Amino acid sequence: MKKRHYFEQVYEVTRAIPEGRVTTYGAIADFLALGSARMVGWALNKCSFSEDLVPAQRVVNSKGELSGRNSFEHPDLMAELLRSEGVNVKNDKVENFKDYFWHPQEMYD
Repeated sequence: MKKRHYFEQVYEVTRAIPEGRVTTYGAIADFLALGSARMVGWALNKCSFSEDLVPAQRVVNSKGELSGRNSFEHPDLMAELLRSEGVNVKNDKVENFKDYFWHPQEMYD
């Protein structure tokens, strides 16, 4: 990955998540080998969801919970966006999380 501002690197990885799949803040942080899961969350919190179409709804915590939902226009929007992509969400958590999980390393496999 080229040298760029950390936030832009987070956005690039997030844009690569396929529709209907999710990854975690920690998986992105580990892949970039920079910072922490919290820094990834901070970067996604600071992006404009229309800015180059960063699909932040596809990033959840390590338990599959929609922990970033309060950063959206309204708290239910994250779940609605995921459901529109075919991801099963119940009680603000991705059901069968392992079935939907995508690791950033898959960009290079």
